[in-house]
Amino acid sequence: MSRKYFGTDGIRGRANGLITPELALKVGQAAGLAFQRGDHRHRVVIGKDTRLSGYMIEYAMVAGFTSVGMDVLLVGPMPTPAVAMLTKSMRADLGVMISASHNLFEDNGIKLFGPQGFKLSDDVEKQIEQLLDEPIEKRLAQSASLGRARRIDGVHDRYIEFAKRTLPRDLSLDGLRVVIDCANGAAYKVVPEALWELGADVVPIGVEPDGFNINKDCGSTSPEALSRKVREMRADIGIALDGDADRVILVDERGHVVDGDQLLAVIAQSWKEDGRLSRPGIVATVMSNLGLERFLKGQGLDLVRTPVGDRYVLEQMLNGGYNLGGEQSGHIILSDYATTGDGFVAALQVLAVVQKLRRPVSEVCHRFDPLPQILKNVRHKGGKPLDDSDVKSAISDGEKRLNGHGRLLIRSSGTEPVIRVMGEGEDRILVEDVVDTIVSALGQAAA
Repeated sequence: MSRKYFGTDGIRGRANGLITPELALKVGQAAGLAFQRGDHRHRVVIGKDTRLSGYMIEYAMVAGFTSVGMDVLLVGPMPTPAVAMLTKSMRADLGVMISASHNLFEDNGIKLFGPQGFKLSDDVEKQIEQLLDEPIEKRLAQSASLGRARRIDGVHDRYIEFAKRTLPRDLSLDGLRVVIDCANGAAYKVVPEALWELGADVVPIGVEPDGFNINKDCGSTSPEALSRKVREMRADIGIALDGDADRVILVDERGHVVDGDQLLAVIAQSWKEDGRLSRPGIVATVMSNLGLERFLKGQGLDLVRTPVGDRYVLEQMLNGGYNLGGEQSGHIILSDYATTGDGFVAALQVLAVVQKLRRPVSEVCHRFDPLPQILKNVRHKGGKPLDDSDVKSAISDGEKRLNGHGRLLIRSSGTEPVIRVMGEGEDRILVEDVVDTIVSALGQAAA
C-alpha cells in the first residue's frame, strides 16, 4: 500500500517542514473522528519527548482533537511505552506520542496507539489518511460538544510501579552500579528514579534536556559517552535509551556495547529455562545476526524473521503466539508486559539475569559470536536509486560473490530518505568489499 503520510513508525519528518501545526491539527481531527465509536465521552492521552517542537505540535493536536469533541489528557514528557500503557489503563480511545524517536531535535513525529495500547494497523492508518485529505468542516463538533483538555499528574509514578512489577517481587538491584543514559529524552525523570527505587547505585547522564540536545552525542545511537562513563565510574553496567525510550542497548563493565541481538539471546535463554516462553522461539527482523539464529537453534528455539520495523515484529508475535521479539537496534517487545517496545523493561529483564547469575555483564551478555555484519547508509534526495541498472547489477554481482556464505539486505528506510545496505558473512573483507561496491553505485545513482 502506498501511503502519503504514515511510514513504518507513524508520521515523521522535519519539524515545521513536513510536521507542521496544520498537519498536527488535521491528524488530531482525523484520528479523533476515526476513533469515535459509541456515545460515551471520548478521550485521548498525549505524551511527548523533549524536543522544542513538541510544544507546537502538542497544542495543535489538542485543537484538532477538541474540535471533533474529544477530551485530551496531557501527560508531558513520557516514554513511548508509558503512553501506550496509559492509553489502555486509563480507558482512553486513543494514545498519541509526539516523538521522532532516535532522530535529532530538528525532526519530530506523531505515533498513534489504539485503545488497547497497540500501534495502529495499516487499515486504520489508511482510514486516517483518507480523512486527512477530505474536507471535514461538516463533521466538527457542535459548540456544546467540544472537548476539554487538562494536564494530569501522577502518571510518572504509574509507569515506575508498572516497570518495577515486571521483576520478581524479591529481586533487588542492591550492589549494582548502573550508569543510565536517557538521551536527554522522554525517560529523563522516570527511569533514573525507578532504578534508584529498585536499589541500584544510579549514575544518570543525558538527563538535562534543553529542547535541542535530544539524542545528540548520547543515547542508544551514540553510546560512546556511556562507555566512557561506565569505565570512569567503574560501573557494573550501562543502559542507553533512545529519545522516546522504546529501544535500549547496554554497555558492559569494560565499556563494550551490547546490541539488541545479544539482549534477545539473554532473555530468550533465561525465559526458556524458567518456562516463560509461550512458544519455543522468538521473533526478530531480517537485520538480526545469523549468529543469533544459530545460538537459538542450539537452544532448541526458532527465529522467525519479519521485515524491519517493530510493528511487523509485534504483528508476527500476536499471530504466532510468541511473547518475545525485537530488533538488533534494541527495540525489544515483551508482550507479557507491554504492547510495544520498552527499552527500560527489557533492560530490567537483563539486570534480573545479571543478579541471578552473579557474573559480570561481559559474560552474561555474550551468548554468541556475531558474524561480521556491515551496515552503511546512502542518503538521497528522492527518486528511486534502487531502480538504477548499475545498482541492480552491483547487487546481483554481490550476491554471486557471497555465493550462499552470507546475505545481502538492501532496503529504503521507512523513517528518513536513506537506503540501508547490509551485508553479512563469514569473510569480513569480502563482505566489506561487496557492501562498498553497492554503496558506490547507489551514491552515483542518488547524485
